[in-house]
Amino acid sequence: MSATLTSPLDEAALGPDVRVASRTIDRFARAHDASHYLLVPDAVLVPQDAASVARVFGAVRAAGRTLTFRSGGTSLSGQGVTGDVMVDTRSAFRGISVSADGTSVAAQPGATVRQVNTRLARFGRKLGPDPASEIACTIGGVVADNSSGMACGIVENSYRTIESMLLVLPSGTILDTGAPDALAQLRDREPEIARGLQHLRDRLRGDPRLSAEVARQFSMKNTMGYGLNSLLDFDDPVRILEHLVIGSEGTLAFVAEARFRTIPIQPAISTGLLVFDTLSDAMAALPGLTALGLATIELMDAASLRVAQGLSAVPDAIAGIEVQGHAALLVEVHAPDAAALAEGKAAALAHVASLPLTTPARMTEDPAERGELWTVRKGLYTAVAGARPSGTTALLEDIAVPVERLLGVCEGLTALFERHHYEGCVIFGHAKDGNVHFLVNERFDDPEALRRYEAFTEDLVELVLAQGGTLKAEHGTGRIMAPFVRRQYGDVLTDIMWEIKGLIDPDGILNPGVVLSDDPSSYLADLKLVPTVEGEVDRCVECGYCEPTCPSKDVTLTPRQRIVLRRDMAAALHRGEVEVAAEIARDYDYDAVQTCAVDGMCGVACPVDINTGDLVRRLRAEEAGRLEQGVWNVAAKGWGAITRGGGLALNVAQALPAPLATGVTRAARAVLGADTVPLYDARLPGGGSRAPQARNPVDAQAVLFGSCIGTMFGPEPRSLSERSETKGGEGSREAVRLLLERAGISYSVPPDAGGLCCGTPWKSKGQLDGYTTMTERVLPALWAASRQGALPVVCDAASCTEGLHVMLAKAVAERPEYAALRIEDATTFLAREVLPKLTVRERIGSVAVHPTCSTTQLGANDALRALAAAVADEVYVPEGWGCCAFAGDRGMLHPELTASATAVEAAEVAAAGVDRGGFDAYVSANRTCELGMSRATGQPYRHVVEVLEELTRA
Repeated sequence: MSATLTSPLDEAALGPDVRVASRTIDRFARAHDASHYLLVPDAVLVPQDAASVARVFGAVRAAGRTLTFRSGGTSLSGQGVTGDVMVDTRSAFRGISVSADGTSVAAQPGATVRQVNTRLARFGRKLGPDPASEIACTIGGVVADNSSGMACGIVENSYRTIESMLLVLPSGTILDTGAPDALAQLRDREPEIARGLQHLRDRLRGDPRLSAEVARQFSMKNTMGYGLNSLLDFDDPVRILEHLVIGSEGTLAFVAEARFRTIPIQPAISTGLLVFDTLSDAMAALPGLTALGLATIELMDAASLRVAQGLSAVPDAIAGIEVQGHAALLVEVHAPDAAALAEGKAAALAHVASLPLTTPARMTEDPAERGELWTVRKGLYTAVAGARPSGTTALLEDIAVPVERLLGVCEGLTALFERHHYEGCVIFGHAKDGNVHFLVNERFDDPEALRRYEAFTEDLVELVLAQGGTLKAEHGTGRIMAPFVRRQYGDVLTDIMWEIKGLIDPDGILNPGVVLSDDPSSYLADLKLVPTVEGEVDRCVECGYCEPTCPSKDVTLTPRQRIVLRRDMAAALHRGEVEVAAEIARDYDYDAVQTCAVDGMCGVACPVDINTGDLVRRLRAEEAGRLEQGVWNVAAKGWGAITRGGGLALNVAQALPAPLATGVTRAARAVLGADTVPLYDARLPGGGSRAPQARNPVDAQAVLFGSCIGTMFGPEPRSLSERSETKGGEGSREAVRLLLERAGISYSVPPDAGGLCCGTPWKSKGQLDGYTTMTERVLPALWAASRQGALPVVCDAASCTEGLHVMLAKAVAERPEYAALRIEDATTFLAREVLPKLTVRERIGSVAVHPTCSTTQLGANDALRALAAAVADEVYVPEGWGCCAFAGDRGMLHPELTASATAVEAAEVAAAGVDRGGFDAYVSANRTCELGMSRATGQPYRHVVEVLEELTRA
């Protein structure tokens, strides 16, 4: 395999607005998706709009190449990988436009389902498709795969809820299917396609037997092959084309924008777990439960229940049973209001009372209990995939059969697992649709295991097709089932599919080998090998759930890419491709290590609980020399002086002409490195104040742990115009102290408070010796100040609160008594204990709130909003908020990281500010995050407690 390639295309033909990424690290990073296939593209193209995609098509055709679209990379069947040209349709295609009443939405292919639904939530509406991967899967993939989910079935998927599309056809024709003259345009610009679709429509309709078979195939969830039902469902060639593109997996056209009819959110929900002695009993109950109109009926087989019993939170319904052949159905009633829910719940319970249940049925509306029940269902993938042997690949497959045949298919699957010696397999899925998923682990570097997989697949195809089912219900045909389309549909219908492909993409430039393949063994080619690398990330399944929340995703790499590149380097060395490994390694330090914010948001999103920051911190530790480790260890012993010195340096820099101070730091960065010397700019504040003095009153009710950030950085002015005139307010440390006193809550402060730190500066940089030193100083001090855990420790900076949590968790193994320490962020403590005792003397009209990665991980976002709501009539939280990536000093070391991470939120805040004539305040919960957002927006972000303190003064 070659290393860095030049572009295989004529860049002049592509045009200046198509970026070409051909570095080795770029190609390998984008090679991986959630499937078990791996192909490395020769180049990655990043077009900006529909017109540039049309030029890409022309350039690819002229070069005799082919292309594959890639958006979210969550597809499971191999439809998003290529060894030729990859086209990134996520980076520049993220637009979302909601109609005035929310009944329709237009979204570009790079927008995630969650982002679209967040925009729709204010209207009480959502998209019809509800895939489980909604946090990361994008509109492009949802349309391309005709994705469904737990509730939408076949009545609210993309096929049924699409209103129109903006298409780019392989010829370069751009067609808006919603235009009044769309049919005339199609006939004029693509006459062969218009005539050909009419001909195929009439031919299929003229054969009653074939028409009936198509209707039968698509009466269930079915993403095998092309959607031939469009030839029966629509007369207009434009509508036929539009609906053929849905589910075509990027083989027929590019969808530059999709416009959907939205559906109402049913906010009143009740959830129950029905446990049966046998799978047969559960399946026998299914028709009656389906007739009740339940929104969700999720099946879990006996193996699933055994896995669930090993989870940290196990519902009472299954906790005490000895699982034999049991099965469970997770059911939900959805309703528009409480009255309708009560009626639906009563009907469900009345029906369930007659069923042969192992344990009594119970339904709940409590969010915590409902979350626990769903943890059982959603935790299955996490538990099985996360515990798989290192070096194996987790295969999540899906099939569908007529509901009345589901029992036989589930029993048959269990028998296949036993016959082929697949252990720990689970069956679960959407029972009311006859759609189940199963999970197996396989090792593709073992020829014997590969033969086993081939034999298993053949038996699976026989089993499903014998029961009148489909080999792919939701995940798309992809590469995995393309060779079996002819087995499922027969020769005539499959030949019609090939005619459709030839009609619309006559040169075959779009995603060859996907959806259709005449090579019976093509599904066994290009299988992904998963070499063992590091313990922190070995269990990664490459699902991509981490990517939308990653602050570096648009400037360098994502967490998934950081992990897969480690695997790629190991695999390249194993193959003897030293040059490939060296080229990846050359760019890895900056792209993967230095520009990672180690904010931990990837761990929040990851289904197998990987925080890629743990890997990055260890790599930084390995890179740190003995001298550097020693310097940071000394700093941990005298941190108070260090922070005071830093604050003094900022005061000096602020007194100097800004270009001079900036020039000095630029020169130092040039000599010592950009990852060593922070870059000063005029937007930074002056230094902060001294830490509070130690105190230990007898009646103390809390310990105040003032963040050292308050010593390093001064508070933000009330407006940025004040920066040259005043140091601004009192800062969050002082604000918390004043609020505690105002509420009559006595507090203590540990000795040498200015020299104590949460340890994050050491941990994030991989300075392990210094981190240990600081831990050995901080926790004993807090243990004593809190009177051995009797008093809560309240911290004024969310990232520091989180840092203390991490420090405590690491120390408890050796000092179990420290488990009694209670460390709480000021936002949650003040919202609960202080706010009820305060009187707001003056309210402001509006406040813009920036939640942080730390408030998210601490579960403090609601408290942050509550404090803001206590002082403002309107609390505005941007829908596109995310980690600012300032990350301590990371935003000063690499300003480009913070600029990229905050771009979307900053634009949203600016637009919202224009609509309101400006906000009265801009708040967050952490000083460095406030610096990042002030820099990004040009507005003065302050800690919410500062605003609260000012507006509750007597």
